[in-house]
Amino acid sequence: MESSKFVKSPVLPQGHKWQFAKKKGIYESEVTALVRAMLQDESIKEDQRIAWERWRNDPTSLK
Repeated sequence: MESSKFVKSPVLPQGHKWQFAKKKGIYESEVTALVRAMLQDESIKEDQRIAWERWRNDPTSLK
């Protein structure tokens, strides 16, 4: 796959602190809560969707 087909990953400012809260009433780890909060950022959400599609459609993983 050509590298020109990939979008550039988002660049976050150094020292950026993510604001997240764990769900109430159920068990949720801090990591899961952080990832859920990060995916609310559209640039990260799109980057991860493309990465997932690229991984899922990689023919070398089928060998």
